[in-house]
Amino acid sequence: MLSARTRTLLISLVAGLLFSATRLYAGDWPHWRGPTYDGISTERIPAELPSALPVLWQTNVGIGFSTVSVKDGRVLTMGNRADIDTVYCLDADTGAVLWQHSYACPLDPLYYEGGPLATPTIHENSVYTLSKKGHVFRLDLATGNVIWRRDLVADHGVALPEWSFASSPFVLGDQVVLNVGRGGLALSTETGETRWLGGTETSGYATVVPFPDDPTAATHLLFSARALFGFEAVTGRQIWELPARASRDVNAADPIVRGNRVLISSSSGSKLIELGPDGAPNVAWEQRDMKWYFNAGVLIDDHVYSITGTTHRPTDLICTKFDTGEIVWTAEGFRSGALMAAGNTVILFDSGQLTLFDASPDGFRPRLQQQVLEGKCWTVPVLANGRIYVRNAAGDLACLQLASDEHAGMKVSLNK
Repeated sequence: MLSARTRTLLISLVAGLLFSATRLYAGDWPHWRGPTYDGISTERIPAELPSALPVLWQTNVGIGFSTVSVKDGRVLTMGNRADIDTVYCLDADTGAVLWQHSYACPLDPLYYEGGPLATPTIHENSVYTLSKKGHVFRLDLATGNVIWRRDLVADHGVALPEWSFASSPFVLGDQVVLNVGRGGLALSTETGETRWLGGTETSGYATVVPFPDDPTAATHLLFSARALFGFEAVTGRQIWELPARASRDVNAADPIVRGNRVLISSSSGSKLIELGPDGAPNVAWEQRDMKWYFNAGVLIDDHVYSITGTTHRPTDLICTKFDTGEIVWTAEGFRSGALMAAGNTVILFDSGQLTLFDASPDGFRPRLQQQVLEGKCWTVPVLANGRIYVRNAAGDLACLQLASDEHAGMKVSLNK
């Protein structure tokens, strides 16, 4: 029989372990494509969903296409009003502005509304941002105070792609790496000084991706304007190059990585690339039916779920075999929406409608469909700590409560 004191100690120990586990598995989403850089959350989607999720709050952050990054109860995003970009830090519970930082930057609409395209990156106690015209900031997460700033076009004469810069900052060690210039650019996280620059020619729009699928790996991927590069992240040294041309040089969707294989897609079609024993990239398969204009899909088990098509016409939601490129099923009636996943559930936001469906090669069967916003919705939804964040081009940002607090932040096992 345990003594009262021993029982108390055991209860305290278990409570402490549970609290630590909750913090360890908290569902923060600190940067573009999430903690594992693949658009997949470790949170749990409840088995039972209501007919509609409650909207916890809604606000407007200005015109743009940045999605949100979330950490420690703070939500970071960007928007533009009257040729002024603003980085917003919002309270995750209420949507109230905790701080904001503004600077001059043209809206620059070109066949679309314009505004910021990149998403803020939260790393430790700082926020890193990139404007479409090459302004880079490191801001204090708590206060929004500027720690350092750079103007990459003025400093290096890097060429702007047709729709200007869109990659989100990628932090690796003491460097922040950007898809700026032909082969990327790295700045010191501490001072903002340039560490390396891989050429001043036009860039692609995708964000740097770890390769193999390990953010601490020496080699990373850069989907540039006309090629996919494998490069040494510390030095910027190009290790290999695979030509990849798309209409108007729009290589925008992030590559998907599994082991030594890489899936890339653009308006010209898709390729699965495999690195051989000599480290050279070889094309395992190629097809033209899956076309990611700017939003990447998600890989769950052995299938990829994505929107295929361009902004000029209706698109399809498709399920594709990763190993072969075979399209397993197609669902029509979509626009240029975006998706992420949590466990085996895909979270899709398209034309203002939120859709949750189980990832299955057997077909598209929605578990929830809810109209939340109106207007153009190209921005990727984000699930963080039991809440789903969605946004439209006009800057309307809504936060929906997915689960009660006891469900939020629970880790699930993923087969990937």
